[in-house]
Amino acid sequence: MPDGRGAGRLTLVLGGARSGKSVHGERLVTNGPPPWTYIATAQALDAEMTERIAAHRARRDARWRTVDAPLDLAEALAAAPDDGPVLVDCLTLWLSNTMLAGRDVEAAGARLADMLSRPRGPWVVVSNEVGLGIVPDTPLGRRFRDAQGRLNQAVAAAADAVVLMVAGLPMKVK
Repeated sequence: MPDGRGAGRLTLVLGGARSGKSVHGERLVTNGPPPWTYIATAQALDAEMTERIAAHRARRDARWRTVDAPLDLAEALAAAPDDGPVLVDCLTLWLSNTMLAGRDVEAAGARLADMLSRPRGPWVVVSNEVGLGIVPDTPLGRRFRDAQGRLNQAVAAAADAVVLMVAGLPMKVK
């Protein structure tokens, strides 16, 4: 996991909804010296998401630089400072945004996985583990679940460390 001393390390933090993924990811990044870059993929499309985004922002102080990247995540990572700690929160919202925007999910996912395979600093990426629940009853839901599983596998393969969050507890997977 990033310790603020070594550039070029990737950590994937997986978990279910409200498992503590984001807080744990923030903790890993803040183990290193600031400034820290937070690449946010959420979009405030309704009141609930606006509140969630506000809660996440409230946890971050002036040492954080926030970059909004709901669709162009690979480009945001390419523009991140060399050797600087980066937190991406989260791949699941990015994938959803990409699918709903009608973009080529396979090409975008491959581009992102390639970028993540070459971290230029301690990078932490948060993603939901969506394959542990029931099978979605819609074709879109099943396509999303399958695409998220493939994306998580690609990122996990490139990662130096993988952590699964369960009830706020980090479990080392890799």
